Amino acid sequence: MAKTKTTFFCQNCGSQFAKWQGQCTSCKEWNTIAEEIVQKSTPAEVFIGQDSKRMAKPAQIYDISASSDPRMDTKNMELNRVLGGGLVPGSLTLLGGEPGIGKSTLMLQVALHLPYKTLYVSGEESAQQIKMRAQRIHPDSKDCYVLTETKTQNIFRNISEVQPDILVIDSIQTLQTDYIESSPGSISQIRECTSELIRFAKETSTPVILIGHITKDGHIAGPKILEHMVDTVLQFEGDRNHMYRILRANKNRFGSTNELGIYEMQANGLREVSNPSEILISKNDEDLSGTAIAATLEGMRPLLIEIQALVSTAVYGTPQRSTTGYNSKRLNMLLAVLEKRAGFKLGAKDVFLNVTGGISVDDPAIDLAVVAAVLSSNIDIAIEKRMCFAAEVGLAGEVRPVPRVDQRILEAEKLGFERIVISKHCKLPKETYGIEIIKVSKVNDVVKHLFG
Repeated sequence: MAKTKTTFFCQNCGSQFAKWQGQCTSCKEWNTIAEEIVQKSTPAEVFIGQDSKRMAKPAQIYDISASSDPRMDTKNMELNRVLGGGLVPGSLTLLGGEPGIGKSTLMLQVALHLPYKTLYVSGEESAQQIKMRAQRIHPDSKDCYVLTETKTQNIFRNISEVQPDILVIDSIQTLQTDYIESSPGSISQIRECTSELIRFAKETSTPVILIGHITKDGHIAGPKILEHMVDTVLQFEGDRNHMYRILRANKNRFGSTNELGIYEMQANGLREVSNPSEILISKNDEDLSGTAIAATLEGMRPLLIEIQALVSTAVYGTPQRSTTGYNSKRLNMLLAVLEKRAGFKLGAKDVFLNVTGGISVDDPAIDLAVVAAVLSSNIDIAIEKRMCFAAEVGLAGEVRPVPRVDQRILEAEKLGFERIVISKHCKLPKETYGIEIIKVSKVNDVVKHLFG
């Protein structure tokens, strides 16, 4: 009988150690290192239809034929956009998010609407609980099979019988394999179960979607190698107190990581938001100071978002600088530019900034809208409703051009805006647009145009 082999893993970051110690040297957390059994009793089983003695041989890259398998349409435009056009056969996708944010609802909704045979494996809910949710989302689906199982060997036996086109696992932290004697959710179990699913996906060209838990720090639970092993890492974001959810790609081997998908949580599932600019801009009939509209880009998608600012006299000695959805250091830089280059005394005032809709934006093209909103609140004069901004502000107070400004202009024109303020140095592909274009070169020019 082989000697049992054990090692020590950090349950927070997945680092491996030869012996136990109180603090993890990688993530600096205390009392997170635990001993786990890693010795396999028997070699991992080979999947149906595969020769265990088959050995890969090197081939010239010139002679290798590119895969002609088309992407699989998920019938979900927002998910297709984030994935880069659909699911790639044989790919492994990991979806993470806060508890209760809607990960299982999104994946069940996708599984119910897919035109392919789908196996939904749940280790967290019973079949009756999944049926109750499915009745609200899409009760007449006939291509979705549900399996409540946590042992990978039993899952693969059912896969050989059902022969699904797509496999969904909810969640990877609940799975366990007989070849590792650790408890479910441990570092070694997650890594071994993921390895088995990767072999299955690559050998059968079946897309696999994994749902993953996250830690209190917002990172996907388990070893960091888990994110390296999969092909795509998706993050499902949002506040459970708000109805809107955002799907981002943190890693994508088959597409861009800049794309964004927006959903609205409803009683019958998640509704795709095809025009997010309408939900990100509030419908106020009154003229309110401290609001400005910015034209930004998320991947290839242009968005118009509303920037809200509040400037008030500091009650305490140290003025406050608070931001929601925007980089606070960037705000401090813009306030310093306004004080130095435009002569506005904001050093003794509280400044609060908010990007409406619950999204976070790091596009420098919203700098000019932030400046306009802060100045509007400071002097309590409302900015014209049908005006938007798309420009970056430099440390010298200059207004700098931003990429793909023509897409921003066309999006503003489509939503009914009448004027857009951009940099004087922008190069436009055509001379005339259905919207008035105001070109400025310095922050002072913006102040004169807006407030006289």
